[in-house]
Amino acid sequence: MKKIVLASASPRRRELLEQSGFEFDIIVSDADENINVCDAALMVRELALLKAGDVAKKVEKNRLVIGADTVVCIDGEVLGKPKDESDAERMLSLLSAREHQVYTGVCIIDSGTGKAVCKSECTDIVFKELTNEQIQEYIATGEPMDKAGAYAIQGGAQDFVQCIDGSFDNVVGLPVELVKEIIETEFSD
Repeated sequence: MKKIVLASASPRRRELLEQSGFEFDIIVSDADENINVCDAALMVRELALLKAGDVAKKVEKNRLVIGADTVVCIDGEVLGKPKDESDAERMLSLLSAREHQVYTGVCIIDSGTGKAVCKSECTDIVFKELTNEQIQEYIATGEPMDKAGAYAIQGGAQDFVQCIDGSFDNVVGLPVELVKEIIETEFSD
């Protein structure tokens, strides 16, 4: 199999790939992530493609480059990373006692052939009702500030979850089973 490059600085994505036995290098994308797409599933696929495409141009021609992007969506509103603590509070209050979706787009590009396969995964999450005190305490940890939807399911927000329907890894930031499926079906030698 070709060598793999992860086009992400995310420690969570790195950990998920490592735990699944992948060996890979990391090269962080410099792609401009400002796109205007309303559909969350399409948005994360487009952003994953931008990231993977940026890195694919920079690496040797025998690499598989993995790009990914994750957003939270509720009532049609896409929640990325919060701008500040007030935005984090708004997001967590919006998610309290409600169902929402987490979308992660994955794009894998063969740097030699230029072949790109982009897919997305969706996981449904229902949060318990959160008190203002719980929200403030969680924000004070700093954890929500670099997470889509202002929470980390694998961290302090695990107690917020009432139920999950779909891939846990998807919510963390990289649906590893989808990555394996794409590599095995689209890029096997």
